[in-house]
Amino acid sequence: MNNKVAFIGAGNMNRAIIIGLIKNGIAPADIIVSNPSPGKREALANEYGIKQTESNIEAASYADYIVLGVKPHLIASVCEEFADTIDVSKKCFISVAAGTTMAQIQSALGATQADNGFAVIRSMPNTPSQLGMGVSGAYASPQVSAEQKAFADQLMKASGIVKWLSSEAEIDHIIAVSGSGPAYFFLFMEAMAAEAERLGFDAQEARELVQQTALGAAHMVAENDISIGQLRENVTSKGGTTQAALNTFNQGGLSDLVSDAMQAAISRAKEMAKGE
Repeated sequence: MNNKVAFIGAGNMNRAIIIGLIKNGIAPADIIVSNPSPGKREALANEYGIKQTESNIEAASYADYIVLGVKPHLIASVCEEFADTIDVSKKCFISVAAGTTMAQIQSALGATQADNGFAVIRSMPNTPSQLGMGVSGAYASPQVSAEQKAFADQLMKASGIVKWLSSEAEIDHIIAVSGSGPAYFFLFMEAMAAEAERLGFDAQEARELVQQTALGAAHMVAENDISIGQLRENVTSKGGTTQAALNTFNQGGLSDLVSDAMQAAISRAKEMAKGE
């Protein structure tokens, strides 16, 4: 991994990827981060020895791969700035912003039609990437070479697993499953912790009980080849306490509620892509 990488923005997601790259052997001198305010970028530079600058242009000029980690509404202006000042045809751009389409990025970079566009990868990571336990869905434009895709794969694997998608539309599906997914589990854990407190446990005890239960359940899924449904059945004795609880979930329409929630996430992603 001897390519140079620029991170536009010093937010949590870019920070997570930077840390993962360094842990996986990329030289700090090959990484540069830009950010308008100095605090976060200087902290990264001081802690990990990477380069830092206030200028997006300086960062992009230095690198072969440019990770666009700014807010979605800023992507177009950042890419237009690049198109006016550097040779974007020699770069590979990796967007980690939800709601900004490939066509919008290509247009901002100066492409006039799809067949003469630039090397762009849309990626949708999730927040556990900050711990190296994330999921990134990724879709590459036709202009991305095999070498660029392989490097981007290594880059994204520094913070978790990568699922390459066959169509851009599937980015919205990744958002519904993994991008927004951690919040689903947090909501469920929050409800469990609140009920644990009502049962008499203090806040710290409730948190510890819920987080360890969730962690243990996730590890059981990760470390077994049997289906998730079978794991559920294995801890559900007929006529027992678990079955009573699960019957309540089913009677409340949990499966339909989860489906509706995920479809709502997909619908909102489509609206965001239209600027709504």
